[in-house]
Amino acid sequence: MNFTISREDFLQPLQLISGAVERKHTLPILGNVLLRVESSMLWMTGTDLEVELMSSVALSGEVTEGSITVPAKKLLDIVRGLQEGVEIRFDVSENKAVLKAHRSKYTLSTLSAADYPNLEDFDDEVEFEISQSQLKRLIDAVQFSMAQQDVRYYLNGMNLQTGDNEIRTVATDGHRLAMSVIEYDVTLPQKQVIIPRKGVLEISRLIEDTNAKVKVQLGNNHIRIFSQSFIFTSKLVDGRFPDYNRVLPKDTDKTISVDRLAIKGAFSRAAILTNDKFKGVRLNIQDDVLIVTANNPEQEEAEENIEIAYKGDELEIGFNVLYLIDSLNAIESDQVIFKLSDSNASALVLGVTVKNDEPVEDDSAQYVVMPMRL
Repeated sequence: MNFTISREDFLQPLQLISGAVERKHTLPILGNVLLRVESSMLWMTGTDLEVELMSSVALSGEVTEGSITVPAKKLLDIVRGLQEGVEIRFDVSENKAVLKAHRSKYTLSTLSAADYPNLEDFDDEVEFEISQSQLKRLIDAVQFSMAQQDVRYYLNGMNLQTGDNEIRTVATDGHRLAMSVIEYDVTLPQKQVIIPRKGVLEISRLIEDTNAKVKVQLGNNHIRIFSQSFIFTSKLVDGRFPDYNRVLPKDTDKTISVDRLAIKGAFSRAAILTNDKFKGVRLNIQDDVLIVTANNPEQEEAEENIEIAYKGDELEIGFNVLYLIDSLNAIESDQVIFKLSDSNASALVLGVTVKNDEPVEDDSAQYVVMPMRL
């Protein structure tokens, strides 16, 4: 197996697949990247048995077809360290891979391509195309609410749901919930899958905020995403996502409208003097004013007064301030709406959009934060 390729053509796909390579690998071959030359194309694959990432680049000149695996990090570091614009000659002989570029020569150990694991093929049940910007919005709007290493393993990921004319994402760690939805112009079959945390973060890293389309395939055990520059596959979490509709606050009779940056700044400043473990703040809601207070075991206190649009009964309620800030970071509108009922019920946080020249609640992304006792 041999080929010649420019440093830049080699570096870009290598960097792309590096996120899927297992760093603390138990199997030596999982630290390798699979290189395969076929029909004047170089295919590169990285996997950690949970996610798999493939990228390809066209080759010019004479090539010898074949496949081999080489240490991924070492190969990436070598190619990255070479001078810009140099041509790299890659040859495999006697179980060694040799890279030559200008006056440089590197010899790397190899492992057989036949031993390289691959995520098994699957029959997709649902397939749809979506712009990268739409998919990125669906993921970025909710991913911060995923659990981390929770014993309820089905929370350590993101729920992706299709059905009728919409695509929906939901994530929750049991203390807060985030949901985002977009309308789809074709009726889609009903399908619900849980993408593991690493898969969600990797997809978010790979896709860009562009109108370029990707094809998404959902099966029983895997999700696969095709773009012009990569093919991404991830195993799915085998579990049932909780019924999130039961968590969404229904009987909210108190609605607060407030400037997003103003309340976010107040929360961020108050957070400085919260208890390091619980990060709790107390909200005292009165006519046209919100008083945010925080204190800690050192007897330090913070108080912020924020102008709001609200008329109604006074309410005092406590929250983890970091959860509120996360929700505000995910909302893009200038104004936000808090919908509440009493001090023991969750808050619903929404953005604001404009329809028919009138500001209305934007329910395309909804954030639920459970209260805490202070």
